[in-house]
Amino acid sequence: MSFEPTRAQVNELYTRLKNEAEGSGYHLHPDVEFTKWLVRGILINEARYGYWNCPCRRATNNKQADLDIICPCDYRDPDLNDYDACYCALYVSTKILKGEKEAMPIPERRPAPELRAQNAEHRAQEGIGNLNYPVYRCRVCGYLCARNEPPEVCPICKAKKERFKRFI
Repeated sequence: MSFEPTRAQVNELYTRLKNEAEGSGYHLHPDVEFTKWLVRGILINEARYGYWNCPCRRATNNKQADLDIICPCDYRDPDLNDYDACYCALYVSTKILKGEKEAMPIPERRPAPELRAQNAEHRAQEGIGNLNYPVYRCRVCGYLCARNEPPEVCPICKAKKERFKRFI
């Protein structure tokens, strides 16, 4: 039997995600019905797998193997930087939010399973662990984040991207 979230469950998670996104300098897609359809997918995946697998990617039902695609996935920020939207367009840039640009299909960034396994093995052998991104520091409040690019807005003090400096 398949799980179908109620309208109330979808609305509750939508509101939570919207508040968290806006509080952290991110934006959900401005088309509310489209966004709620994606939120519905997150809820279905949570019921199916026990975690918030991205609604746009197929999970393996192995949480450890799927850590990179638990929403918000590891690819959200690089996709936002390069394409103004994440792969499924749940998260979008300010340009898309304001209607200055439309979300367009973007290429899949997630490596094939074999390559993910090789990368994990290499990081373990090198003692790198999971920190495979540069660290940026907000020069206003000191917030640190490990990612390819700093966020558009600091989730703590709301300083703009330009106020970040590479730390490590």
